[in-house]
Amino acid sequence: MIEPQLHSRDVGLYIHALLKDALHDLSRVRRIVKVFGMVNALPDFTEHTEVINGCSNLLVAVLGERGVHARSAIGVGSLPKGFAVEIEAVVEFE
Repeated sequence: MIEPQLHSRDVGLYIHALLKDALHDLSRVRRIVKVFGMVNALPDFTEHTEVINGCSNLLVAVLGERGVHARSAIGVGSLPKGFAVEIEAVVEFE
């Protein structure tokens, strides 16, 4: 796994923790609807989707079919506080 992909995986772990804290039971998650990932990248970097795979793969590993989602991945010139990635998730739950 490339380092930015590890950062993306860490964000996936954080999303998982937020869901568990908010819902108290991950069985309440019906599905991950969409993930939108922004990668802090130089203009010649082209592997944005591979970076965001770190998060996407983790969500599928943890939630199974409920973790399969639509996804967008883009490169940006900077992110707050110099973060490597920023990811938002839309989640349907009971």
